Amino acid sequence: MIARMLRVTDLAKAYGETRVFDRVSFELAAGEFVVLLGESGVGKSTLLNCIAGLDDSDSGEIHIGEQRVGALDADARARLRREHLGFVFQAFHVLPHLSVADNVALPLLLLNRPDPARVAELLSRVGLQALAARFPAQLSGGQLQRVALARALVHRPALILADEPTGNLDPVNAVRMLDLLAEQVRVEHAACLLVTHSAAAAQRANRVIRLGPDGIADVS
Repeated sequence: MIARMLRVTDLAKAYGETRVFDRVSFELAAGEFVVLLGESGVGKSTLLNCIAGLDDSDSGEIHIGEQRVGALDADARARLRREHLGFVFQAFHVLPHLSVADNVALPLLLLNRPDPARVAELLSRVGLQALAARFPAQLSGGQLQRVALARALVHRPALILADEPTGNLDPVNAVRMLDLLAEQVRVEHAACLLVTHSAAAAQRANRVIRLGPDGIADVS
C-alpha cells in the first residue's frame, strides 16, 4: 500500500472565462479521512471529477499513488477508476435496468471478481438487504444514495471520493453511512475525500480542507 494515496499540485480549472478554482494543492494519505468544504460554486464536485479523470484540469497535476492522471489515456483512466477508486456521485448514477444487488455487484463483475457474500454484506450495512431485487425506479432518493455508497465500497477501493454522500439521508442513516465510510478507511487502510456541507461529517474527519476560488483557503 502506498502511504501517499493522492497528491494534487497547483490545479486550476475554468470554463471559458469563468474560473472555477486555481492553485489547488493538497495530499491525502492512506488511512486518512478528509472532508472538503467550500461555498457553492467553488468547484468541489469539479475537483473530484478531475481527480477521478472524468474531467480535465487546465493546469497542475494529480497523482493517485504513483500514477499521474493527466498522462493516462481514456482506457487507462477507466482502468484506474475500476481498480482503485470508489466514487459516490451526488446524482447517484445507478443503472436503471439493474437491480439493487446487481448495481452494487457491478464493480466486482467489471474486475472479474464476483463476490455475492461481499455484496450481501454491503447491502446489509446500508440497510437495503430486503430491497436487493428492486430496481432504482422503485427506490427513494435516500435509498438510491445508499445503493451508490455500497457500490463505491464493494471492491475495497484504495481511494474513496464521495460527493455529498449523506445529502439525501435522514440523520440516523447519515450517521450510519459516515460510520461505514470511516470503517472502510480504517479497516481497508483506504483514503477518503468527502465533499459535504454537513458539520457532523466534518467533525469525523482527520482534516478539513476549505476550498475557495483562489485555492485552498484553510486546512484544519
